[in-house]
Amino acid sequence: MIEIRPEKIKNCEVSVPGSKSYTHRILIASALSDGICSIDNALKSEDTLITVSALQQMGIKIDADENRFIVHGTNGEFKHIKEPVFLDNSGTSMRLLTALASLGKGRYVFTGTKRMKERPIQDLLDALIQMGALAHSVNNNGCPPVAIKGGDLKGGKITINCETSSQYLSAILFIASFTKPFFKQGLEINVTKGPVSRPYIDMTVDVMERFGINVMRNRYNYFKVQQGQEYRAGSYFVEPDCSQAGYFWGAAAITGACIKVKGITRDSQQGDVHFTRLLEEMGCKVLHEKDGISVTGGSLSGIEADMADMPDMVPTLAVVSAFAKGTTVIKKVKHLKAKESDRLTSVANELSKMGIDANLTDTGLVIKGGIPHRAEISTYKDHRIAMSFAIAGIKVPGIFIKDEKCVEKSFPDFWNVFNGLHN
Repeated sequence: MIEIRPEKIKNCEVSVPGSKSYTHRILIASALSDGICSIDNALKSEDTLITVSALQQMGIKIDADENRFIVHGTNGEFKHIKEPVFLDNSGTSMRLLTALASLGKGRYVFTGTKRMKERPIQDLLDALIQMGALAHSVNNNGCPPVAIKGGDLKGGKITINCETSSQYLSAILFIASFTKPFFKQGLEINVTKGPVSRPYIDMTVDVMERFGINVMRNRYNYFKVQQGQEYRAGSYFVEPDCSQAGYFWGAAAITGACIKVKGITRDSQQGDVHFTRLLEEMGCKVLHEKDGISVTGGSLSGIEADMADMPDMVPTLAVVSAFAKGTTVIKKVKHLKAKESDRLTSVANELSKMGIDANLTDTGLVIKGGIPHRAEISTYKDHRIAMSFAIAGIKVPGIFIKDEKCVEKSFPDFWNVFNGLHN
């Protein structure tokens, strides 16, 4: 447990690591490629290294230095793994690798932590089954552990429910693009419900197209991938993580300081870049520059926010809302109940500890701004809870963050960068 000590924040520039979501996706595409791929500015965190380790167990050679991965693609050939593969609580790893295993040889089992075994995955399994895969939940409860038997997959038309996670669709798109020798025809995907978190689908399509795969689509309802396309080996760059940038923009919002996060532009496919728009609505000044985006805090007022496309920013906005005048309503994020923790309940509980009126709704949160006071913040082993509530400690004496090392899941150097705000 660490104490966050209130100190004056200087106007400054910060750098955040490469995007976790992009790193996962480029690793997967590189493994499917026809040769050697170099991934620069890659995030090295617990989650991405889980994906790296699993790919290595599946026969992919991956070398690494400080912020680069060299991946030797095998054109969709994966070796059999006899033992279950432990994926901790990395939902992205679980979903993307479950689909990838359907291209492999033999039977694969993926498992994880107690929390992972509570997180749904049945809709992805159902889609794989439609493609001819043998895939099931080991405990028959629609959650991991999952077992997948690799083999020939068929194309044609399938449906998929993405009201719980957009990652189900991303997982299918990655393997749909690998057309031979598995598919005799292209794959058509109709989305029956959802999808939630739509920008993450845009990120998947962006990565596929950078690797040479053409994806035909009608918004977020219909996708088609033609046969005969291959992932091209090459050099790829991971842009900075907008989710991580949000903590520093949030710090600027509540302190009145000006903080620029370098290397991020409004053109990013990451949905979380639009968090700056919400801060602007609350009273902050946002400046888009060639080398980054800066936020300057102001007099904050509550807003109504549809956050379906930026769910990872909900804890951060919730903490900022605690310092705003009036009420903030966060909507359309019911799927946050199935994240690393039940993030809606976690956020409401910890804000309540700080004396802030925070209540759950059917799809989100209602937060009444006030005067937060000291509290020991439980993180629920959830990195985003730890980093979001850390910014409250900049203004409120006596904020303690329990299990602070959970940030290593996505931002191992967070505390050093955070402490640099006032050094």
